[in-house]
Amino acid sequence: MDPSDQRHFAVADYVVFAVLLAASAGIGLYYALSGGRQRTTREFLMADRSMRCLPVSLSLIASFQSAVAIIGVPAEIYAHGTQYWFIGCAYVLGLLIPAHVFIPVLYRLQLSSAYQYLELRFSKTVRICGTLTFIFQMVIYMGICVYTPAFALNAATGFQLWGTVLATGLVCTLYTTMGGLKAVIWTDVFQTAVMFAGQLAVIIVGVQRTGGVWEVWRKVKEGNRISGLDLNPDPTERHTFWTLGVGGVFLMLSLYGVNQAQVQRYLSARTEREAVRSCYMVFPSLQLALALSCVMGLVMFARYCGEDFSEKLGSSSRDAMVIYFVMDMLQGLPGLPGLFVACLFSAALSTISSAFNSLATVTMEDLIKPHFSSMSEARATLVSKALALSYGLLCLAMAYLTHLMGDSVLQVALKIFGMVGGPILGLFCLGMFFPCANSVGAVAGLGAGLAVSFWVGIGSIVTRSSGAKPLPPSCYINTSAIETALSNVTSRPTGLQRFYSLSYMWYSGFNCLTVILIGLIISFLIGPMKEEEATPGTIYPLLGKLLCFLPEHLKRKLCCVTPLRQSIPAQQRPHSHKDSNGAATLQDIQSQEQSERFLSEADTRFLEYETAL
Repeated sequence: MDPSDQRHFAVADYVVFAVLLAASAGIGLYYALSGGRQRTTREFLMADRSMRCLPVSLSLIASFQSAVAIIGVPAEIYAHGTQYWFIGCAYVLGLLIPAHVFIPVLYRLQLSSAYQYLELRFSKTVRICGTLTFIFQMVIYMGICVYTPAFALNAATGFQLWGTVLATGLVCTLYTTMGGLKAVIWTDVFQTAVMFAGQLAVIIVGVQRTGGVWEVWRKVKEGNRISGLDLNPDPTERHTFWTLGVGGVFLMLSLYGVNQAQVQRYLSARTEREAVRSCYMVFPSLQLALALSCVMGLVMFARYCGEDFSEKLGSSSRDAMVIYFVMDMLQGLPGLPGLFVACLFSAALSTISSAFNSLATVTMEDLIKPHFSSMSEARATLVSKALALSYGLLCLAMAYLTHLMGDSVLQVALKIFGMVGGPILGLFCLGMFFPCANSVGAVAGLGAGLAVSFWVGIGSIVTRSSGAKPLPPSCYINTSAIETALSNVTSRPTGLQRFYSLSYMWYSGFNCLTVILIGLIISFLIGPMKEEEATPGTIYPLLGKLLCFLPEHLKRKLCCVTPLRQSIPAQQRPHSHKDSNGAATLQDIQSQEQSERFLSEADTRFLEYETAL
């Protein structure tokens, strides 16, 4: 039977899917009625800074492993081969650098919003610019995350697309608004298990129905879907080892280093050590998630040999092939189609809830509290919940815009992170690694980075120059087919057309470096910031570590010996358990008394550092 004709769920499928939604809402209700009942912003937005590394690490995985990855990666492997798998190499530095650079700096400052750092390091203007950029990025990305599983459910069951979008957004908004960050993290733990179970079920059944492991391997090998190490240095090539392994590092840093959705989880950990351990624990799970998605794409190819049946589901997008494959493999197995759709919704709910909570946090801490410092704790918590609800409704509107896009969901999502996340990463790197950078340079750098990123991004969309034609649909090497495909490839673009052809995997790195370069130039033109003017604890001594061979006086002139602020024990932190939040902590740090104490400690450690040298 053609799977496109079987557009309905069995009773068991409905039960599995309903259990997922009920469990997610139940976790939110539990945390709304237990503990402190989410009565303070510290508990609602930061989980009372009491989380251990295991739930934090699983939440970090779920936040990144969205329905976009579960649908988009198999579709990518099916059409273009396994070259994308090399992005796993970027996970090494992409997680080590946040663990040993970004987490120590941000955790020791005891912030609620990552963008509070920008005010400590530069000024309030830079903080607001960074916050608004992040909000823009996440609101767009939320639309993709809501639309993807809704499209899948529509293709698999015939449910009304926008009814599904509405259900997804409302369930997620419900438990995020009721249960706060604790509910978000613990639902992520549950949903991560559902994600892995759904993918494994499809792969196991698919391998069995395709003829076994060796038959799958024979077909993907003969069909030229196993990619070798492509060391082509051309930055306009869509996927090579350099675009994925190096460009992917910048993408990972923009996600796991400075993205509020991830930083908020680090800051919710009980100690800095727990936060660092959670970052380490993410690595094997991310590799497993990537492997499952890639293997699923290979099994798809072994089944269909590259043919495109997406039109049978009423879609022109190759992403629909994943849904076609799932319904083909799992038809006649009650409960398993429901499990996979539940897997997609789990991935979507975990990502969307993270976005809602992080958006509510940055809006509250960066845009509202600075102007309403006398707001009571009860009112601040109520406003935070209202913000989470408002962003939940806004994402439904963004889902409609996603419906109008033509690229694969994976490429659209990574483009967004590169175009907007790259400049934000550059802003944080400028502040942490270059003591001479000032606030004017930071604003100018961010503006230039965003301008260049949208210039390249929009140019690639208009000229359609960032796509790549899929490999020939055949389970056997066909020399004539390959030659025909190559002969149809147009000549290499030149001039601006070549600039627009930059691989989307380089967007993060290119835009990050643009922000740093322009920021440093402007800073030097108007007068660089002196080392002693920077707030202690906001500079990471990167240059000091890299230039360890230089004499002391040269290091001092380059401002590269600033020591990191020491972590404050929990019992000595300048906030109370009863009535505290990120803004209060920021006020303590910014007060004259605290500043003098921090400066004194920094001077003492600086002298110790000089003596050690």
